[in-house]
Amino acid sequence: MKRLLYMILSLAALVFASYFVIDEKLPDGQSGTNAEALADKILAAVNIQGWDSITAIKWTFHDAHYFLWDKKRNLVEVRWDQYKVHLNTRSGKGKAWDAGNKVINEEIKTELLQKAWSYFANDSFWFSAPFKIRDPGTERRIVKLKKSNGLLVTYTSGGVTPGDSYLWLFNEQGLPESWKMWVSVLPVGGLQFTWQDWQEYDFGVKISTTHIGIIDVIISDFETAYKIEDIADGQDPFATFN
Repeated sequence: MKRLLYMILSLAALVFASYFVIDEKLPDGQSGTNAEALADKILAAVNIQGWDSITAIKWTFHDAHYFLWDKKRNLVEVRWDQYKVHLNTRSGKGKAWDAGNKVINEEIKTELLQKAWSYFANDSFWFSAPFKIRDPGTERRIVKLKKSNGLLVTYTSGGVTPGDSYLWLFNEQGLPESWKMWVSVLPVGGLQFTWQDWQEYDFGVKISTTHIGIIDVIISDFETAYKIEDIADGQDPFATFN
């Protein structure tokens, strides 16, 4: 938790110090056939078909949030500090534990479920974003840059902060190399982070877990599997979920 708090405070300080120096306006772009062709190129490079076939994922976000995601059943286990939550990512329903004790108080449970959803939505986006450029509520525009074109993706709905925009920059094969962000949680527009250290996982899916920018966003202990038991010590953590 201290590591995550330090990261947040560092980001806030850096953003405040650089606000008048690097703030960029959201670029104009053109929707249509060319933008969709760029989207197709990115999706092919990361293997969207393989992504759709993956059923289970495990990862750690900044050594602070721990996840077991049954992607097929839309269930996720989120752990942080002394808390554990089992959450249905579609309905928002779930269970919560505090230091191993099941949380009965509905108000406290609701708060923990909402926090778990926020952690899941944000922390999973840092590796799954390339697969979500055609999610419901997204808009895509091609942006002409000095040396190449970029793909601007705006999320008009969904997630934690709808309205956020990301400008993807990628190589000739369509594999993302970086993005620039215009997000409501930051007062500075155009902050750039790398997408690097690409690795291939089950079904040929390509995943980036290292993002270098104004701070470094690191995902560790990343695993995929054909079923949740393969990355959960042979057990189904959601066997009693209802």
